[in-house]
Amino acid sequence: MLRHRAKSASVAALVMLLAGLVLAACGGDDNGGGGGGSGTIALLLPESQTPRYESQDRPHFENKVKQLCSGCDVLYSNADGDAAKQQQQAEAALTKGAKVLVLDAVDAASAGAIVSKAKAQKVPVISYDRLVTNADIDYYISFDNEQVGELQGKSLTKKLDQGGKGSGTIFMINGDPADNNAALFKKGAKKAFAASKLKIGKESDTPGWLGSKAQTEADQAITALGKNGFVGVYGANDDMAGGAIAAMKGAGIKPSTRPSTGQDATLAGIQRILIGEQFMTVYKAIGTEKGEAPKAAELAVPLVKGDKPPSSLINQQVDNGKKKVPSVILTPVAVTKDNINDTVIKDGFWKASQVCTSKYAAACKQAGIE
Repeated sequence: MLRHRAKSASVAALVMLLAGLVLAACGGDDNGGGGGGSGTIALLLPESQTPRYESQDRPHFENKVKQLCSGCDVLYSNADGDAAKQQQQAEAALTKGAKVLVLDAVDAASAGAIVSKAKAQKVPVISYDRLVTNADIDYYISFDNEQVGELQGKSLTKKLDQGGKGSGTIFMINGDPADNNAALFKKGAKKAFAASKLKIGKESDTPGWLGSKAQTEADQAITALGKNGFVGVYGANDDMAGGAIAAMKGAGIKPSTRPSTGQDATLAGIQRILIGEQFMTVYKAIGTEKGEAPKAAELAVPLVKGDKPPSSLINQQVDNGKKKVPSVILTPVAVTKDNINDTVIKDGFWKASQVCTSKYAAACKQAGIE
């Protein structure tokens, strides 16, 4: 009898131990930290022209997914600015069993077809960085993009006011008209310019966000306005600013005399700011713990496990024309030479060693970057 009781007790203890291990394994998913579960998340990025997608968005998203879900896979695709290619990539991802799509759309309007295919297979879609309009997306994560434009417009206005040119003429090199964000940047910038005495003498939209096209557009603006017919340039991002700066140099104009705006805090943009060729950029934290890519992973991982993301993540409801979309909206920061060290360097977006190569060493030292 005693032997039977001892055996029963041993079996009971083993059952309890196994149950505890199962509960512990399940419990690891509750806080999202390195938990179990598995599944494929498709990350669909729009283009490789803008450096941030390959250098920041992709690696930081992938790293955070692995941190939160060791059994999850990220199926990555870049559409290279081709909306049809992106649709093919999305369909391929669904065929391969993707349980969540994180979609940064090439074309905000036509991407609705991708969303419809995903929804037909009960696959949730997170609209990443660019809002997919008039579609049944599940979540949206981005920055306050109208505020981005306002930061650019107000920064340029203030700089020109200080230089005594606050009533002069500028030209605008806007972004891709297929990108919903480009319209918001433009809206915010024009709001700032409308409150100033500046005049917009020439304006262009830039398909594909291509710097080469931006340079051509800037060449045309300089020809139309004359070398002395403008006092500054609105560039929607750093590639647009780079194109305008190249055009100014080609026309024999010193870029430091015509302040230009940018966005994305690209390495080239930051370096141009340091040597005075570009006036400012807008920094959007992508890879920091509270940045866009990790936060997108925090949305995607619960969804791939069949759960809802933490309600604490959602801070806005954004109307995309179809519905009020639960959204995570982050805050952009204006960056000039004065605060490079306290923003992009301090956050680790760029290392001082990456920025301060030999050509820029003296300017870095002057800006307090070491």
